[in-house]
Amino acid sequence: MDVEAAIDMGREAILVVLLISAPTLVAGMVVGLLIGLVQALTQVQEQTVAFVPKIIAMVLALSISLPWLVQQMVEYSRELILNIPNTIGPY
Repeated sequence: MDVEAAIDMGREAILVVLLISAPTLVAGMVVGLLIGLVQALTQVQEQTVAFVPKIIAMVLALSISLPWLVQQMVEYSRELILNIPNTIGPY
């Protein structure tokens, strides 16, 4: 395996991780922003108020996007496994 192939594999792995984690993180960020706005408007500065809605939103986002996430992981794993002979090469 040459250096370029290793860098490409690492880059692709990072992109897949970012793609897979995006729905859950975006849901948590949006809910956190909305709760923060409501807290600023009502002047209720309790840290634990935002925790439960964020967890609920993240679990909902994860359950909705789970089939797509599994499909992305299976595609990446399949591509990685099929390219093992090309990546390793004859030694």
